[in-house]
Amino acid sequence: MNKKYCILGLYLILGVIAVPAQKNDNHRFELSKNMDIFNALIKDLDMFYVDTIHPEILIPDGIEMMLSKLDPYTNYMSEQDLGDFKFLVTGEYGGIGSVITQRNGKTYIVEPYEGMPAALAGLKAGDEILSIDDVLISEIKEPSEKLKGQPGTKVKLKYLRPGNTKPSTMEVTRKIIQVNPVTYYGVVGNNTGYIYLSGFTDQCSQEVKAAFLNLKAKNVSSVILDLRNNLGGSMEEAVQIVNFFVPKGKIVLTTKGKIRQADRTSRTTLDPLDAEIPLAILVNESSASASEIVCGAIQDMDRGILVGNRTFGKGLVQEAHELPYNTSLKLTTAKYYIPSGRCIQAIDYSHKAADGSVGAIPDSLTSVFYTEKGRPVRDGGGVTPDFKIEDQRRSSILYYLLVDYVVFDYVTEWVQKHPVIAPADQFVFPDADYDSFKAFAKEKDFKYNRQSEKALAALKEIVSLEGYSDDVSTEFNALEDKLRPNIDKELDENKDIIVRYISQEIAKRYYYQKGEILQTIKNDPALEKALEVLNDKELYQNTLTTPGNLSELQKK
Repeated sequence: MNKKYCILGLYLILGVIAVPAQKNDNHRFELSKNMDIFNALIKDLDMFYVDTIHPEILIPDGIEMMLSKLDPYTNYMSEQDLGDFKFLVTGEYGGIGSVITQRNGKTYIVEPYEGMPAALAGLKAGDEILSIDDVLISEIKEPSEKLKGQPGTKVKLKYLRPGNTKPSTMEVTRKIIQVNPVTYYGVVGNNTGYIYLSGFTDQCSQEVKAAFLNLKAKNVSSVILDLRNNLGGSMEEAVQIVNFFVPKGKIVLTTKGKIRQADRTSRTTLDPLDAEIPLAILVNESSASASEIVCGAIQDMDRGILVGNRTFGKGLVQEAHELPYNTSLKLTTAKYYIPSGRCIQAIDYSHKAADGSVGAIPDSLTSVFYTEKGRPVRDGGGVTPDFKIEDQRRSSILYYLLVDYVVFDYVTEWVQKHPVIAPADQFVFPDADYDSFKAFAKEKDFKYNRQSEKALAALKEIVSLEGYSDDVSTEFNALEDKLRPNIDKELDENKDIIVRYISQEIAKRYYYQKGEILQTIKNDPALEKALEVLNDKELYQNTLTTPGNLSELQKK
């Protein structure tokens, strides 16, 4: 009897081992088979297709299509893409230090960086680049790459400034361009330090540290870290920034992936700069990845308050793997989990619909976790702030004014008439000038295609196919009249938000990115709420220590 059960048990064990082994064998076979098919397909196309194929285009397109079946963060990077990726990671590249854009077959300077060669040479936003090193811009495939190069080398530019009839020529000496991710820091309110961090590049934690210590030297009573529109970057730098405010030895995050090497636990390793100073972090829907590690860890440790809108929800970790011929594969290798144990990933890319679409995880399917002091928090869908601020939604007309460069071009003309303006934090766009902007916008004849018009056009097409056009033509005509854009009316109704963006663009022209930030935080509801809570010690402490009663506290 025992012998029979032993033999049965052995069969069961062997069966358990054999099933995964068989699955692995099938996986390896399918992988090998399909790679052989792909290689044979490319060879046959090259040999027999009626026209010459271009493998440098065809194959990368195929790779991108294949990777699109996974998630948007797994990407193939060509040699050129690697340069852009390095800039995102390090904040460094060799060039003239300027953002350019191409539109309507022309190339323009959009933003010269403060203190960099383009700005020092006198190039301004709105300048049209006509040639680079005597090569016409129309003959250059990638003008931005042509402007980059070894530090110390010169590049010759021919450009036309708006308002001038004759072009100018200059030589600009390239240098290492390093953009400081701490765009601005200073004192706001009565005595609160404010730091705006634009991205998590290498060594950004040292820039945050320097800014914080400078503010501490001014005896600030609290500090605000602004991570709005910060799309993330280095996970290690995020851990370092958390370490500035929490004790040594605290778990900031853990990562879990398919292979053991992807499983890691990241802890704070140093004594904090200040573990007591009241702290607020500003976030919005464009705060992602490393930004969410910082704000999520601070929330889970009850170390500071979060103010703004729910964050993006990117809880995935990427690594770059080298490929032949100076190419690379950036791929998702793990998910990360913040101190409470939650993963804030908003979209499950492993479960796509038949059409390839994916949806956000509904709140009903998320789980409750708890902070160190017992406050309830949820996984999935980003990090929800302690104090939610109604988002100032961009109007439809503002969107088109921005993407069609109407605001940009208007400001280019405006600055030519105004050699100097007030300091960035004091500048106010003259109310009388808004009429000139309205006239400029209407002259531009910008494309203003509202969603309601698109929906109506689609409905008319369906009605026509079903043969009801004659029956409802009167109703359609009446509805079209009501939906027809009244540009004057919409420019007046959206004046406040449009003026806000005009003011930010003007401040950036004179005071660079610092000026733009100073304009942005004027009359800023999220900043004002953060200051209110930081100045109310009872509200601040109760927010961080009262489980499950946040909604009542927020009403105070």
